[in-house]
Amino acid sequence: MWCATLTAVFVSLLPKVHGWGASGHEAVGAIAQQFLASEASSFVASTLDSGETLSSAAPWADDVRSESAFAWSAPLHFVDAEDDPPSSCSVSESRDCSDGECILTAIANYTSRVVDDSLSHEQIYEALKFLDHFIGDIGQPLHVEAFELGGNDIKAKCGGSSTNLQDSGLINKRLKADFGSSVATWANTLVTRIKSGEYANLTSDWISCSSTTEQVSRRELRNVETDIKGHLASRSTTPLECPHIWAVEANELNCEFVFTYTQFSDLCSTSYYDGAIPLIELQLAKQGFRLAAWLNVLFDGSPNL
Repeated sequence: MWCATLTAVFVSLLPKVHGWGASGHEAVGAIAQQFLASEASSFVASTLDSGETLSSAAPWADDVRSESAFAWSAPLHFVDAEDDPPSSCSVSESRDCSDGECILTAIANYTSRVVDDSLSHEQIYEALKFLDHFIGDIGQPLHVEAFELGGNDIKAKCGGSSTNLQDSGLINKRLKADFGSSVATWANTLVTRIKSGEYANLTSDWISCSSTTEQVSRRELRNVETDIKGHLASRSTTPLECPHIWAVEANELNCEFVFTYTQFSDLCSTSYYDGAIPLIELQLAKQGFRLAAWLNVLFDGSPNL
């Protein structure tokens, strides 16, 4: 685990707004909870506190990142892709995570830790909650982008209130307008889309991971199961292939849509909102499904999806 090496001054400069917000992370956890296989479900139930779920536990990592005891975790929520949006989008592990402290290495680290029987219950509990959160974060386009401090330095409005491009007001408006402010109802809608709706034919691709460097014949063999099992055989913190691919995929949305935003216009009352919501919901559905697959491989041996 990373040590608490960040200074208080540095922590004070980190972004204060978290892209998905609590509601977005709760939706990812709620979706994942409905796709857990038996052993993964039992592990989650026995590891989390009584009455706690992947949904309620998902915002925890954001809640504690500003506390001195968890200051070291702040850089692990993102990877600063030094690309050039909207002209060119890319994520490179060697370029963007050269110090080994980013969301790519964090997911690798906590994947190893969550199944490490030598750790205490509290350490495994934290590993699960970090995975719950970080697999959500890596699908957030501005968590895989360095430009304008991941959108934090792009001034915006939402419903007339001043904010920045990483504001979670888009999600909050969607929840209030269409789901009675209920994350559970929203998540159930996304689960229905996954099981029998517009996402149903996409899910196999969500847990298949195509390498950006290997030949096509080898790429076709890579998926969540082979990625995790290969990683656990070495127990290193070397970034896994699937999270890297998910980061690349989310990062591409910065060129395709996110940075089409006109600075100072209202995120929540313009056509930008109408374009953003389908992308947000697709990304949350993907990451919830992927989180379930991740835990299922770890505890049931296969995605079981």
